[in-house]
Amino acid sequence: MIAVVYSGSRFADWKLAERGKIVSEFKTQGINPFFSDKNSINQLLNKNVQLINNAEKINWVYFFGAGASSPERQKIISESFGSFFRYSRVVVDHDLKAAALAACGDERCVLGILGSGSNAAYFDGKKVHSNNFGLGYILGDEGSANWLGINLLKAFLNEKIPSDFEKLFLKKYDLDRTQILDKVYRQPQPALFLSYFSDFLMDHRNDTFVKQLVLCGFDAYFKTYIIPLKKQYPGAPVHIVGTVASGFEDYLRESATNNGLKINSVIKEPIYNLLKYYSNKN
Repeated sequence: MIAVVYSGSRFADWKLAERGKIVSEFKTQGINPFFSDKNSINQLLNKNVQLINNAEKINWVYFFGAGASSPERQKIISESFGSFFRYSRVVVDHDLKAAALAACGDERCVLGILGSGSNAAYFDGKKVHSNNFGLGYILGDEGSANWLGINLLKAFLNEKIPSDFEKLFLKKYDLDRTQILDKVYRQPQPALFLSYFSDFLMDHRNDTFVKQLVLCGFDAYFKTYIIPLKKQYPGAPVHIVGTVASGFEDYLRESATNNGLKINSVIKEPIYNLLKYYSNKN
């Protein structure tokens, strides 16, 4: 049996499969080594009944996640998983590698992520080339759920949000300035708080304010990530994965066209393609 895990900061998708057939599939809280230490990861694993029931049957665990981009952070995941999945080999890699395999297989491409955070890279068919992107929710993440949350809250706090939309926002969240600033600057894991608002924006995606906000984020995303990569690798097709990319796919393609780009595919949940990829290898 194999386990394939694709994790953002908010949620982790799990698929357990045997001989290519899914035995169990579920979501857990996201596992990001920037925010999760070994203790919190162990607690998460040990309270999931489906993992407890299948842990000793699993031979391979393939984990791909946001934040798992360096050997030090990958070690946090591999050691936690290794102690829980005692009879498994554990492979840990960055979410960019997972997205590349899911979207491009063994073909080269410019690969983008637009989910809780945002990132992009060139994949040569075997490895993801390093770059200076992936600056996180404070310095980067243009167009992502985090970016959308930040800019929605800024518009709300600066009284630049349309009154009708403000009423919808307050009916949904009942937040004031003090509460927002406390959650952003004093409470743990502010990135998770910021990313939650993307669901609300998707629910009201046809609102003019939402469309303008999303298009602004996507425009910044393409200019920051994709256009520089396309200049460096002009023949490589563009594939983008993630819940924000999928949830606003029409706006994403509109923004791409405005920036002279073509998107070959948009994938909401790369884990299904990952499962197929690794099922064929085991």
